[in-house]
Amino acid sequence: MHALVQQQFGDPATVLQYEEVDTPEPGPGQARVRLLLSPIHNHDLWTVSGNYGFKPEMPALAGTEAVGVVDAVGEDVDNLKVGQRVASAGAFGVWAEYFLADAKALIPVADEIPDEVASQLVSMPFSAISLLDSLDLNEGDWLIQNAANGAVGRLVAQLAKGRGINVVGLVRRAEGVTELANQGIGRVVATDSEGWQDKVAEITGGAPIRVGVEQVGGQAAGDMLDLLGENGELVIFGAMASPELNLRSGQVIFKQATVRGFWGSRVSATMSSEDRSRLMGELFARLGDGAITLPVEATFGLAQVADAVAAHFTPGRVGKVLLKP
Repeated sequence: MHALVQQQFGDPATVLQYEEVDTPEPGPGQARVRLLLSPIHNHDLWTVSGNYGFKPEMPALAGTEAVGVVDAVGEDVDNLKVGQRVASAGAFGVWAEYFLADAKALIPVADEIPDEVASQLVSMPFSAISLLDSLDLNEGDWLIQNAANGAVGRLVAQLAKGRGINVVGLVRRAEGVTELANQGIGRVVATDSEGWQDKVAEITGGAPIRVGVEQVGGQAAGDMLDLLGENGELVIFGAMASPELNLRSGQVIFKQATVRGFWGSRVSATMSSEDRSRLMGELFARLGDGAITLPVEATFGLAQVADAVAAHFTPGRVGKVLLKP
């Protein structure tokens, strides 16, 4: 089979090579899945570059989420059948014509869900709803988030609406406001405009903002902490612009603020089965009623990975970039 393989950490556009490798055989409790579609996530590219919490041994495959068709099963697998379409977000090395996964971690996909939706059903949506669920916000509370036009930002805004939580979104350019409005997401402020903090205050009507979800890093983190109310919580979810946070001690002290991190993979791994089922049920319900959408920007073949990476980093991208065999 063919797969994307890296021999060293580095720029994903150059270190990922389309190579012929042995087709894997499923072991006990495993299934082999024929890839249909896989989204490119930031954490996938951070892993390839060596800048993520998980660092695979070289040479390594890549990719973490996919939709595919069960091609073979190992011993002691009784929950899946060959030919069944499934979604996976717990496997590693899915950017290949075939990949292995823990059979119990694969999620059967209903026929009415398109491949484009199923391919990105678990990782970002589940991270978003897990994040929202962890914030201890009540109906009517205010949340602010930057990178609001990213995949998780869009999902948090859509899911929060269903819970009655008010969200202010921050984007770094004015065009992002229009992009989100076209998806039905309002209360968005561009930080490249003068006096943008006053616009945030107008939106909230002066109500305290309890939580800030920070995905950019650098000065953006300090700007967000400035906007939180007393006893506010700054939750660090990503670092799109900088791995450092520009926070002043006075901001934390005098606001009695809390700063903490959120790593979706770790939260998911320690979550109870009851909570997992509850949150997945909410996700399926919101997909069913159209409250959340999972748009696609473009689809590339595995051999076109350099073009796919370039498309992923193109400003103004609305949906996910997908890879196919």
